[in-house]
Amino acid sequence: MKNNGVTQQTFPVMEMSCAACAARVEKVLNAQEGVLKAGINYAAATATVEFDPAETSPEQLRKVVQDAGYDLLIDLDEDTPDEVEQAHLEKYNTLKKRTIWAVILSLPVVVVGMFLMDMPYANEGMWLFATPVVFWLGRDFFIHAWKQLQHGSANMDTLVALSTGIAYLFSLFNLFFPDFWLSRGVHPHVYFEAASVIIAFILLGRLLEEKAKGNTSSAIKKLMGLQPKTVTVVDDWGDQKELPVNRVRPGDLLLVRPGEKIAVDGRVDDGSSYVDESMLSGEPVPVRKEKDDRVFAGTINQKGSFRFKAEKVGAETMLAQIIRLVQDAQGSKAPVQKLVDRIAAVFVPVIIGIAVFSFVVWLLFDPADGFTHGLLAMVTVLVIACPCALGLATPTAIMVGMGKGAERGILVKDAESLETARKVNAIVLDKTGTLTVGKPIVTDLIWLDANDRAANILLSLEKKSEHPLAEAVVNYLDDRAEAPVDDFQSLTGKGIKGRSEGLTYYAGNRKLMEEYAITLDPLLQAEAERLSAEAKTVIWFADESQALAVAGITDTLKDSSVRAIAQLRSSGIEVYMLTGDNDATARVVAAQAGIENYKAEVLPDEKALFIKQLQATGKTVAMVGDGINDSAALAQADLSIAMGKGSDIAMDVAKMTIVSSDLTKIPEAMRLSKLTVRTIRQNLFWAFIYNLIGVPIAAGILYPFNGFLLNPMIAGAAMALSSVSVVTNSLRLKAKKIG
Repeated sequence: MKNNGVTQQTFPVMEMSCAACAARVEKVLNAQEGVLKAGINYAAATATVEFDPAETSPEQLRKVVQDAGYDLLIDLDEDTPDEVEQAHLEKYNTLKKRTIWAVILSLPVVVVGMFLMDMPYANEGMWLFATPVVFWLGRDFFIHAWKQLQHGSANMDTLVALSTGIAYLFSLFNLFFPDFWLSRGVHPHVYFEAASVIIAFILLGRLLEEKAKGNTSSAIKKLMGLQPKTVTVVDDWGDQKELPVNRVRPGDLLLVRPGEKIAVDGRVDDGSSYVDESMLSGEPVPVRKEKDDRVFAGTINQKGSFRFKAEKVGAETMLAQIIRLVQDAQGSKAPVQKLVDRIAAVFVPVIIGIAVFSFVVWLLFDPADGFTHGLLAMVTVLVIACPCALGLATPTAIMVGMGKGAERGILVKDAESLETARKVNAIVLDKTGTLTVGKPIVTDLIWLDANDRAANILLSLEKKSEHPLAEAVVNYLDDRAEAPVDDFQSLTGKGIKGRSEGLTYYAGNRKLMEEYAITLDPLLQAEAERLSAEAKTVIWFADESQALAVAGITDTLKDSSVRAIAQLRSSGIEVYMLTGDNDATARVVAAQAGIENYKAEVLPDEKALFIKQLQATGKTVAMVGDGINDSAALAQADLSIAMGKGSDIAMDVAKMTIVSSDLTKIPEAMRLSKLTVRTIRQNLFWAFIYNLIGVPIAAGILYPFNGFLLNPMIAGAAMALSSVSVVTNSLRLKAKKIG
């Protein structure tokens, strides 16, 4: 995208392992000359950069990112999303294998370290099992820590590498040179179990995080998949030929057969059909297309065939615009700033400083045993301050919270959405398929005189029609027998007619009745007016002389909608309804659902704009939708919720999916969010309190008062206990009630 010489591009970023890495990449990009603005989306692993091509280039951007220890993919083509997805999958599978092996190899070390320390060659056995865990399975921690050191920064990897590395090397020294400590009256403990368990736990946390992030490129890929790869072009002589869609130009004449997807935007030149536009409009009823009517890329032709002239191709189509809206909304998200990683920027250097400071203080104030006690204190500080509890605080609570949500039919994509849900104070609902069932049904069928034969003729007549509303009538009367119908005729824009048993019968709108001078009984007219006032589509059925029946067809509210709206409003959340339908229908549905704020005849890009306007007033907005037309709005919202009976693309873009399409699950999701976030905060509070108390004691602050110096073995046990307490607190979530 270019604007006044400024280019905006989105590049995949590789090698980021935590949110601190995202902050580092963002900092170096923003410092680059020629860059106006750079934002990193850690969840999507992308960098969206606005830059002046006259001052910098993608190659220079990549160089500064590489200099910071990461990488930027700049050679972008149509295969790039697949390559990034493949890289993500390989990373996840590698992490999964390492985690499994780390747990397997750590188990015997823990068993020996806790229960079998006195067995022959116990220390050697622990060394044997711990070595591959630390230096093979945990090698990435050391590699990333070294890269951070080279660039003058530190993150969680630094602390993991230091604590496990020193614990391992200290244990190795004690294993081979025990006399060094024995001659000084100190028992040479080994801490191989602490080193290996730390690696196993942190790998598990990383695995959970990697899984939770999901694959953000799949939604875009599915949107792009709506456009067919080839089209049938008709030349000036009427000959047809297959061409790749990227070779279509404005003015080309294209043929669309029954069931085919429309490739580009254009206008019908010849023929007619019904086109399913639900992926753009969200409305379930296919739209009739005749000469000069507009058609859109990605929509699906039904039973008829027609030819149309291409008007907008490539990046100009409405489908391409929706894709861009989704990409922009996803790219504009702030980077995921988890509390642990934010504090790590201060926590890590402070812990390292305390450890070194402890060693120096011991050397200065205890000339006799300063080195011994100082080294022990330094290792103990690094072991007890290991970020194991911090690393588990969020993933364990998220894992339990997500599991509980899944049991209730609420699927949560990532931790960020759970934290956001508790802040939501405005919720935007799509009408069709979200508040309503999403399928037209006959709600009323009023007969002038009940007549089985006439009902059978109506069924047979509607069965011959291609109109989507005819399907609703057929479904309503499907248990009846059919009657023979001849001379069937579709009357464009009015209805249908046919002959049965010597009489002509009509089914259609009021215009059809008037055209054939059909007598309308006052009773049926009154019923038709009532149905219209309820925003229902009215279908008349008549013979040659008089109207026999009138039917009302609509998309009905779900049973759960009214209860869900009441629950949301009672919790202080403002509810808005958006729909592409007309104002009369929107007004009736909103009133039935108990919604005060609604907007009708809304296009897909207007939905996203409406959410932006709400956000500009300071509201935290949740969007609930089920169609492809909702995907841009879902991506724009602070919290996106897809109904499970909707499109796969809506569910890919959304951060939450309600599997059952039961709207009462949304208030449940809000309660689940509050409980989970409360648990995360409790976990982090206890993890930090543990560090605040444990670190000074490990450094030897009590020694001058009572001669107490914490043994690294006890420090290792305390570290394990902190992890157990965090996991136990998270498991308490299972007993909480959310619905």
